[in-house]
Amino acid sequence: MQRCFTSMQELQPGTKWKNLFRERWPAYHKWLQSTSPFVDSKTALAALMQYMPEMRPTHDRLCSLVEAEDMASAFLTGFQPPAYFSACSQVVSTLDEVQLVRNYDYHADRFEANLLMTAWNGKKVIASSDCLVGVLDGMNNDGLALSLTFGGRKTLGFGFGIPFILRYILEFCSTVDEAVEVLLRVPSHMAYNVTITDKTGQVKTVQLAPDKSAHVSDRAFATNHQEAIEWKENADFNRTMERAIHIEGLLRTEQTGEELTREFLKAPLYNTRYSEGLGTLYTAVYRPQKGEVQLHWQNDQMTQSFDSFTEEQKFISFQFPEQSPKSIRAIK
Repeated sequence: MQRCFTSMQELQPGTKWKNLFRERWPAYHKWLQSTSPFVDSKTALAALMQYMPEMRPTHDRLCSLVEAEDMASAFLTGFQPPAYFSACSQVVSTLDEVQLVRNYDYHADRFEANLLMTAWNGKKVIASSDCLVGVLDGMNNDGLALSLTFGGRKTLGFGFGIPFILRYILEFCSTVDEAVEVLLRVPSHMAYNVTITDKTGQVKTVQLAPDKSAHVSDRAFATNHQEAIEWKENADFNRTMERAIHIEGLLRTEQTGEELTREFLKAPLYNTRYSEGLGTLYTAVYRPQKGEVQLHWQNDQMTQSFDSFTEEQKFISFQFPEQSPKSIRAIK
């Protein structure tokens, strides 16, 4: 299996984002139609104005660019999307310099595979895109970096898709404390863990869920559970506890960012069950003090920065050495 990874720079929404929408919207539209009834744009825009009003001008520009109809307009707010499940591991190292290292584990056919540099609201943002607006992991030019992992719970409730909340944070926040305030205020529709750092080396991990209060800690890593395993089948399938124990051990031995990156490119942190929707699609390394991001694969890498961003394509091949008798497939 091969995927094309693209880096793209467009500081203000224009032709490039419009083309991305046209390419991806049919699949998102089909996904939305195949799930439970979707909220209308009036309801979604009211929620956006209540919780993230600063994003309304950006939303309007994007909708105008593609002449968005009701479902597309609602979708681009990020409010109340269908459920989706991923895996992922993430950790922050501050030993030699501040680095956020993460693996994104998901279904290869349902992944945008775009690293975008934008400046929609003044701050430059480099981020792996999701749902056309959202962020899986990213960093702004103030040195704020963050990433998400699924929280390992089935509960679905009121709120926004977490990638849209992360976009909002990178557009308007500069520090870890500001990011945490947003995560405590804006509801997430599913359980997710967000690990955040900035140039100072401050680190927070916030556990979010739609049915209980957020939990904020100084923990420098997250996998795919929160305080306890609640969805055993999912936890066994993605080996969340095994990965968490492994990362804890690495932190105790004071691994540098470079050493952690090498660990993330091999088992148990690197997953190869691509046919089951659980493969590591990239390893990202964010370096806030240098304004640089690296994407790593087994036999290739891409380096980008705010000072030197190059549009390029990389064709990455994924192997299928592992099989499992059970599968919990990503449904996006």
